[in-house]
Amino acid sequence: MILTTTEHIAGREVSETLGLVRGSTVRARNIARDIFAGLKNIVGGEIEEYTKLQADAREQALKRMTDDAKKLGADAVIGVRFTTAMIMQGCAEILAFGTAVKLK
Repeated sequence: MILTTTEHIAGREVSETLGLVRGSTVRARNIARDIFAGLKNIVGGEIEEYTKLQADAREQALKRMTDDAKKLGADAVIGVRFTTAMIMQGCAEILAFGTAVKLK
């Protein structure tokens, strides 16, 4: 499955647009990460625990979007984007979305 943020794939032609596909996950912080993050907040620097949490959430959202595209018989997803929204204090949704297409 080809995933791209562009609307075109170099050297390939879109033969059919199958529609919007998406994948999302909702993640919450946990007490262990919050303790380490609190300590890091005092001394400064990257909060690696949260960076990893967000990276894992993006990968899961991408996988779910790809699975959605496979159900439609897609060869690629173009125009891939991410968005995030706070659901409640300490809890956020990561959404990956794009357009599923068939290629010639």
